[in-house]
Amino acid sequence: MAEKIIIGSDHGGYKLKNEIIKHLQSEYEVEDLGCYSEESCDYPMIAKAVSQKVIGSNCKGILVCGTGIGMSISANRFKGIRASHCTDTFSARMTRLHNDSNILCLGERITGIGLALDIVDIWLSTPFEGERHKRRVDMIDGKV
Repeated sequence: MAEKIIIGSDHGGYKLKNEIIKHLQSEYEVEDLGCYSEESCDYPMIAKAVSQKVIGSNCKGILVCGTGIGMSISANRFKGIRASHCTDTFSARMTRLHNDSNILCLGERITGIGLALDIVDIWLSTPFEGERHKRRVDMIDGKV
C-alpha cells in the first residue's frame, strides 16, 4: 500500500496544491482536505483539519497558502505537529533529517511550481536521522 499524504490549501495555494496532487498521485495515496476552489476561505480551518489527520498517524501532511507562513503558524499550534515552512531544497532536507518534520508548508505566491515539486520530493524522500536529534524532537513534543 502506498504511503498516505494529507494535503490542504486555502484559496491562495489552491493551484499549487492541485499541481502537487497531480505530481504525487502515481506514487502516493493523497487525501485532499480542501479547499476545492479559488473562493476565499480561512486557512486556519484547513491547517487544523490536516494537522488532526497527521497527529498520531503514519501520514505526512502538506499545506499550501499564499506564503506558507499562515499555514505553518496555524499547524504548529497542535501538539505533535512539527510543520516546516520551506522555500528551498536544503531546508526541506534538513527539516526532515534533524527535526522529523511531519507537515510541509509551501507558498504559492513565493515558490514556483518546479521548485515546489523538488521541495516536496526531497521532503518526502528524506528520512529522520534520529540519534541525537530524537532527544531534541522529544523536547519539542514535550516528552522530555
